[in-house]
Amino acid sequence: MLCLITRFNFLRHQIPFLRSFFLPEHANPVSNLFHPNCRNLRKLKYLKNFHQFDLHFKAHCREGKLPNYVVVEQRYFDLKILPGNDDHPSHDVSQGQKFVKEVYEALRSSPQWNEILFLITYDEHGGFYDHVPTPVEGVPSPDGIVGPDPYKFKFDRLGVRVPAIFISPWIERGTVLHKPKGPHHTSQYEHSSIAATVKKIFNLQHFLTKRDEWAGTFEVVLNRSSPRTDCPVTLPDAPKLRPDGAKEDAKLNDFQQILVQMAATLNGDHKKDIYPDKLVEDMTVGGATKYVKDAHDAFCDHCRKAIDDGADGDEVVCLAKRSTGGTTRNFAQKLFSCIICDH
Repeated sequence: MLCLITRFNFLRHQIPFLRSFFLPEHANPVSNLFHPNCRNLRKLKYLKNFHQFDLHFKAHCREGKLPNYVVVEQRYFDLKILPGNDDHPSHDVSQGQKFVKEVYEALRSSPQWNEILFLITYDEHGGFYDHVPTPVEGVPSPDGIVGPDPYKFKFDRLGVRVPAIFISPWIERGTVLHKPKGPHHTSQYEHSSIAATVKKIFNLQHFLTKRDEWAGTFEVVLNRSSPRTDCPVTLPDAPKLRPDGAKEDAKLNDFQQILVQMAATLNGDHKKDIYPDKLVEDMTVGGATKYVKDAHDAFCDHCRKAIDDGADGDEVVCLAKRSTGGTTRNFAQKLFSCIICDH
């Protein structure tokens, strides 16, 4: 599940592009810092844009201090004291819906409500059958990268549909978006439509890839000339669906293993022989939570020290020392090494 919040200035000129990332509670650091495609966010000048969800999000909403682009992260590890609320199996789905309710109600009660577009979407379809054929016509590869043997996937087709929910007082009740009208005759709504729409509404200079240049934009969903006044202030409580509690001694699922391996690029463990597979081989959910938190904290501590020492704002802190031995690294090790150290 992905939660994005965009602020528009509907009544005056366009406001500049400013962004914030709200992290889940202390035991579940932000995955945006880990992901290879988000390496730019690790620059020292952006550290101030990351905030704790429980400590700051509701306060920012209440005080009208939300910037005009916000990403809210969920909890990806399931703990007894802090259940996973990311809608990933085998977590209790009601926790994810409780999280959506919490975000919505904070936005609805904010003095900025009449400037809000709240987007909820998912990165996969969950295995449900879809009768609509997956689009293959005219879908551009984002960057020309081709996958390895034996399939050599060219990333030139889309997958099955995923849910996308738009919430705003500027949307007419019951609005449904189907296929976009452009920018190309083969364009579709897909995940890079988010980047394409952000570029359009904030008048940014460049597309990220050929894919978001091709994707349809969804600003047309804002189809009212004045904001609605009948949006509910609160949402119903989601009933608990899972009778048993979190299993902190459970093995990691594939997604959680990837999170741990990406976190290793923050604390330098991607340089060790245990990386990537042995690092997660016997790790439990509880152990992974502590590992990811410690890696995140170590990275942030080094960032703050670098700032105090007068480092340039465009610098990306790298905790790992360059390897002096002759050990040959596999493809995954080389990939994740370049994510943070740029070599």
